[in-house]
Amino acid sequence: MKSLIFKTASTYLLPLLLLFSIFILLRGHYLPGGGFVGGLIAAIAFLIHSFAFGLKETQSIIKINPGYLMPIGLVFAIGAAIAPFFIGAPILKGLWFEEPFKFIGMVGSALFFDIGVYLVVIGATLTIMFSITDTV
Repeated sequence: MKSLIFKTASTYLLPLLLLFSIFILLRGHYLPGGGFVGGLIAAIAFLIHSFAFGLKETQSIIKINPGYLMPIGLVFAIGAAIAPFFIGAPILKGLWFEEPFKFIGMVGSALFFDIGVYLVVIGATLTIMFSITDTV
């Protein structure tokens, strides 16, 4: 797209939407939200940028192939799921740190599972959309 207004708006929207996606990710294990919704918001931010500036410019911002985010996210999610097994607890049992973290609150294995889902959703969505955009 060659609209100056759209390019300017997407320049400001990218960091705001990424920040909002992280907020939704961190909010997810207390209230509605989490890794899936946060990952979709982050992917939409990059898609808006790619519509405004083109695929090559957006890929230069991301720096890595989005397909690599999927296995990294799966490692996070599976690691958070099986971590309780190593201390004698059932798989998928929530483990929590003793003290809350500043600005985040209580951190536990649910957050690491959500981070894994977040990375998988970003990777899958951007891989699909960049593949479609690249062939058009």
